[in-house]
Amino acid sequence: MVTVELFPSSLPIVTTMGRTESGRSWLARLPSLVEELREQWSLRLGAPFHGGSCSWVAPARLPDGGTAVLKVSWPHREAAGEAEALRWWDGCGAVRVRRYDPESYALLVERCEPGGPLGAADDLQVEERLLLGAEVLRELWCAPPPETRLERLGDVTSEWADLVEARMHRLRPGFDPGLVAHGARLLRELPATATREVVVHGDFNPGNVLAAQRRPWLAIDAKPMIGDPCYDPWPLLEQIDDPFAYPDPRRPLASRFALVADALGEDERRMRAWAVARRVETALWAVEHGDSAGACDVMRQVRVLAHLTGM
Repeated sequence: MVTVELFPSSLPIVTTMGRTESGRSWLARLPSLVEELREQWSLRLGAPFHGGSCSWVAPARLPDGGTAVLKVSWPHREAAGEAEALRWWDGCGAVRVRRYDPESYALLVERCEPGGPLGAADDLQVEERLLLGAEVLRELWCAPPPETRLERLGDVTSEWADLVEARMHRLRPGFDPGLVAHGARLLRELPATATREVVVHGDFNPGNVLAAQRRPWLAIDAKPMIGDPCYDPWPLLEQIDDPFAYPDPRRPLASRFALVADALGEDERRMRAWAVARRVETALWAVEHGDSAGACDVMRQVRVLAHLTGM
């Protein structure tokens, strides 16, 4: 039987999923779901990892003694394509998927060992970590996208643009209307002007790149779409040694954009434009969810990024 230690109340998903009726319903089903998967795939489970806001993740031992990770996600749009993308990448830049149960949104994937995230690799210089992340992205983008049911980036960001405009009109947060309109326009225009399309990771932050043995670093926790590769690098650039914490963030930002764009062979201007677009969407999302102070901080970042793009 599943033991209570597998579902401690301190797990982040208990808090985040407990905020909504659908989340509480999923949490109530989670122990029995994990037990079914444990029996079906003959797993020995360890204590869950303390992370993830909408998925339960734990180390697993296979019948042959091998290691894996069991991930059970709350059913939602962003998680729907993860298994398909992992199968397509087949270990090239990302963890391999071993088993998948689409009805329960459950994945059994390769375990990264030692498993430390790229964002916490403080023994490496910022530039080294950025280049290591860029190398993983190159692997993920190495082949043209397949015929697939994965969502198209342009469809998703067009919806975001509509939400940005609706929230700006309804919530009236006092943001620069020109900047917000520019961000919404980029969300619509950038996907249509891409020179090539790939399977983008969708959430390529340095916490989703783990140290491994098969490859030095592997990506996890994809939210994949088909679209412009220049969409992907921004979380990596932003979340390794926060550039906005510097007295003049324009200098580290300009240096990092140039470094990563060169390493990837991508258009630096497009990468900067995607950063503006994504941060505008984040700011209006934050206002919608009651974080006005955080949203104001994000819009200050947007002004810095807009300056870099020449706006």
